[in-house]
Amino acid sequence: MSSYKEGQVHQLMERLEAEGFTPEDITKLGQYKDLGKIRQVVRGYAKIVPVANIVDCDAMPEILSDWQKEEHRKSGKVELEHRDGKLYANGQEVARYLSEKQKDGKVVGGHELRQELADKPVLNACVLDYLLKHPELIPEEWKNGVTYFWGTIFRRSGGNLYVAYLFWGGGGWRWRCDWLGYGWRDYEPAACLASS
Repeated sequence: MSSYKEGQVHQLMERLEAEGFTPEDITKLGQYKDLGKIRQVVRGYAKIVPVANIVDCDAMPEILSDWQKEEHRKSGKVELEHRDGKLYANGQEVARYLSEKQKDGKVVGGHELRQELADKPVLNACVLDYLLKHPELIPEEWKNGVTYFWGTIFRRSGGNLYVAYLFWGGGGWRWRCDWLGYGWRDYEPAACLASS
């Protein structure tokens, strides 16, 4: 039998719900092996330090590692952060960019879109690699449509160019790639740093 009062438990549950805890989070909390460390935080003996999500965007991406990289825009070390339901890279919001040529039912060819994105701060496939390993960083809204990482272009042995994308399917985050000979529509944005 628990020594906690019903009012205490109810207050805690209301506060956890207000902070966005899901029933799955509560289950994980109950199974957490180092729960005593959380007690140390509550008593003021320890601090919670967020884990830095650093991506080396100068490295070669792991996905399609056996394919030739036609273009790989290096951008150094990038710190990813998820807050307020959005993804940030080095403190700047990551937007899902759409060309005017792919809005309102229009379709733009991949090669033409690649040229348009040449001067935009698009993210490369290293970020895609990292997001697949850390799906908690991916904004919920990204489940709608697919998100392309135009900072890395791959070439297959036959010579065709491809770009990788992230999508939600089968209950989890997955990736694939599309041939640049394909047409891009309004549900196929590019992961791009938002303009300041």
